[in-house]
Amino acid sequence: MATSHDQTALNVEKDVNGINGHDHAAATKQRKPYDYGGNPLAHINTGDSVRLPAFGGEFQPGLYKSTEGRKFANPAPLGLSAFALTTFVLSCINLGTRGIGEPSLVIGAAFAYGGLVQLLAGMWEMAVGNTFGATALSSYGGFWIGTAIILTPGGFEIISTLEEKSPYPFLNSFGLYLMGWFIFTTVLLLCTLRSTLAFFMLFFTLDLAFLFLGIGYLENSSGGPNGSLIKAGGAFGILAAFLAWYNALAGIADTSNSFFLIPVLHFPWSDKGRQSRNKVDNSEARAAETV
Repeated sequence: MATSHDQTALNVEKDVNGINGHDHAAATKQRKPYDYGGNPLAHINTGDSVRLPAFGGEFQPGLYKSTEGRKFANPAPLGLSAFALTTFVLSCINLGTRGIGEPSLVIGAAFAYGGLVQLLAGMWEMAVGNTFGATALSSYGGFWIGTAIILTPGGFEIISTLEEKSPYPFLNSFGLYLMGWFIFTTVLLLCTLRSTLAFFMLFFTLDLAFLFLGIGYLENSSGGPNGSLIKAGGAFGILAAFLAWYNALAGIADTSNSFFLIPVLHFPWSDKGRQSRNKVDNSEARAAETV
């Protein structure tokens, strides 16, 4: 039979081990600060074992390691901004803004900003270990450099060579070129389905832009691209440009430089969404079963 001395010692041991019932209940009821899905680095205590939620501002479509000890700055906003401006300029031309119908103006931005700078941002994403960001930014940097080479008048003579006898070889070739980028963008789009609405919509609108532009150049029975489809592609390109700027701002803005954080709206079925609804994450168990 336990003495009063033994009972006192047992209570002390429980308190030391942190299993006092009252304290445990108080700890579990402690309220956490509201998280509406902005820059995760602004309001999450990071550490070696922490996985941050999907975030377009880091070009991360899924959970990723803490960046607390990273030696590089976040290259995603730079790549997103380079993509956004170049896409915005070409999309305005595709829409025929202020009567502009030739894409020559975008060539400089495509070589320097959307091409070279975005390619460098993609290489820096590789350095920080972001496979998705490295693949996307480097590829679209290559897209802009390749497009600038195609559109450069005189220098590479690609258009003039293809149009030597008829405009159709160039129109069909450029249409297939754009359809290839539509397929690639669809692949990336599938990887954003568990991320955020802002990140998903960026690739969704870009995918539609490539689709309409590609079909527009392939529908060339009148001797030129289909004007309505090209304008539709330009409209979706404008949306993609502003969504890229939005995600870039989300990656730049934090409590050190902004009065507010940018909401990115996690999908309910994403890891962050399930966590906010107190749903159990069985992804690790499912992965173990497939081994």
